[in-house]
Amino acid sequence: MSGLRERKKQQTYQAISDAAIALFLARGFDQVPVAEVAAAAGVSKPTLFRYFPAKEDLALHRFADHRDEAARVVAGRPAGRSPLGALHRHFLDGLARRDPVTGLNDDPDVLAFHRLLYGTPSLVARLYAYQGASERALAEALGGGLPARLAAGQIVAVQRILAEENWRRIEGGGESADAVHPDAVSAADLAFRQLGDGLAPGHPV
Repeated sequence: MSGLRERKKQQTYQAISDAAIALFLARGFDQVPVAEVAAAAGVSKPTLFRYFPAKEDLALHRFADHRDEAARVVAGRPAGRSPLGALHRHFLDGLARRDPVTGLNDDPDVLAFHRLLYGTPSLVARLYAYQGASERALAEALGGGLPARLAAGQIVAVQRILAEENWRRIEGGGESADAVHPDAVSAADLAFRQLGDGLAPGHPV
């Protein structure tokens, strides 16, 4: 029964999310009230808010799922691999599979979602809050303390800049993800090399 309840909760979560994204893309985030999202998903407003505490979460839950990703990569890295090495490898793997979080994705639906995100100030502000949570989780995985916090802030900032550059070339420059991929790999290699040079020695990476 607990498994059935969990599946039902996940189905409701997905139905609310799908309804919200469809409405936001069609009319804009600020033009769609939460009550309309609830009605489209077939749930009440209180039910909706149990799954998504704020309206912004309806659009950004995909990013919320990645909040502790860097921390998980560090915690689960193979023996003998440094935290920075593990994060570098993980980012390259994301580029290879065209993970939208890396910015290297030219699917029309993904591009439309990113236009919605970066064109809505309240969503951008919420995204920065998620990135702050990611920094804190990564800092804990690196051992805590000021050196870990400084390292986590730099790592998260580098990943954000790399993703923004990839998205800029695809969205603004009209390039395909396949065309951008070699430069994206080179940029990631450069960025993580600079991180390694700048953070060592004396940092937990």
